[in-house]
Amino acid sequence: MSRTRKQQRMIEAAGSSDDAGEVRPTRRSSRASQPAPVSRRRGGPTKRSFDSTLAALSDLARAGARVSAHVCDLDNDMVVFAGDDFVSLPVADVGSVAILVEVAAAFQDGRLDPATTIARSALSGSVSRGLWAHLRADELALSDLAVLSAAVGDQAATNALLAQVGLPAVSARLEKLGLAHLAVLDEHRDSRGPDDAPHFALGTTRELAELMTLIVNGAAVDAAVSAQVGEWLNLATDLSMVGAATGLDPYDHEDDKHRLLFVNKTGRADGVRSEAGVLAGPRAGVAYAVTVAFDDLSSAHRLQVAEALRILGLELMEYVH
Repeated sequence: MSRTRKQQRMIEAAGSSDDAGEVRPTRRSSRASQPAPVSRRRGGPTKRSFDSTLAALSDLARAGARVSAHVCDLDNDMVVFAGDDFVSLPVADVGSVAILVEVAAAFQDGRLDPATTIARSALSGSVSRGLWAHLRADELALSDLAVLSAAVGDQAATNALLAQVGLPAVSARLEKLGLAHLAVLDEHRDSRGPDDAPHFALGTTRELAELMTLIVNGAAVDAAVSAQVGEWLNLATDLSMVGAATGLDPYDHEDDKHRLLFVNKTGRADGVRSEAGVLAGPRAGVAYAVTVAFDDLSSAHRLQVAEALRILGLELMEYVH
């Protein structure tokens, strides 16, 4: 698959963005780096601190990781926490959300039939991560592949969907949505050669959070497309990163009795952990995204990243409750 000029610029930018300084809050307004007052629920205006998250992510940055984070209040569009959210980094399978948006749009306008079946054996290349490789069924409907992609990050399913809509259509859709720094560069691959794009997808946390906001607000193409993508993402079973703090059942977190709404997508690659989602509770709702690109030299490095993401999850829970 050939790269667009936009995608090549993003690859070059990501490759040069390896400053390891502290996480620095950025502002959309004069108050953007401070927790926003929330008053839509009973209890009056309240502030929540992200000091522990700032400390944890700053420790990662000082250790050499590239860190980016963005949290926005859905009620007032205020940025309540951000650090280097303009930097393009590899986001692994979080990029598949863009593919799901285009697939849902193609279902809606008739370009694709959800019942059309795709044979796993007919896919170009090979990927080993995912459930489909372990299923007896060689052929699955496009709608089932969308469920596998969203729910468990099945890479073969995602590749099959991408082959149906094509990279140019996904790129054009992101442009229409105003997400100029988010791009899917290639299909998933177990190994990448010199002629392959270096990553599956690149993006900024600012735009990943914006994409999640568009989905929950019914503005990702239109209300029907947004609802379909939201329904798929609501099946996501990976609650091991930011989502670990929610205490939700990974296999059934719809209609939570504690009035918690959680929709997310996670991404993992060698030295990359990324997540984007929406978390809403009785007090407030937020869209968030966080990406850490790090030297995956030992289990200790991975555990430090995992702990920082869980700390963000805990402080998001404090903000929405």
